[in-house]
Amino acid sequence: MARTALEDRGQILDELAAAIDQLALAVACLGEAFELLAVDAADRLEADLFRPVQRAFGRAQRTHTQFAERCALPKRGFELPPPGLSSQGVGAFVERAVAASTDADRRIAELQDSMLPIESGDPELRTGLSDIRELLDRVPASARQFLRTLGR
Repeated sequence: MARTALEDRGQILDELAAAIDQLALAVACLGEAFELLAVDAADRLEADLFRPVQRAFGRAQRTHTQFAERCALPKRGFELPPPGLSSQGVGAFVERAVAASTDADRRIAELQDSMLPIESGDPELRTGLSDIRELLDRVPASARQFLRTLGR
């Protein structure tokens, strides 16, 4: 059975929303880790991890909203979920954030590979997806470096 462009666009928005939910979790976890750190370490976390993930989260939301508007489909709001108990520690929050941001990146890569953004999307959507992935590209390496030097 053939799919319509409207169904494909709805699928694009659903898959992008799932990635955004993962980015929201990453932002929440990094925010909690920030609160547990001393000033110097918190500044490094913010610069190396929090800012890129937060920018990716914002870009993803904007891409979702603008594509929905261009297609006359319903927009969705995104909230930060609870990150978990602070007793988990900074390392656990950073690792959860990396896992969530990596999952978001994987989901967006799969969406791009599906050809839906080419067949039923538009140039602005494709640019937005690429921008999000570019922002997330260095997060795993930055997190490893941050965790390696944490407490030193």
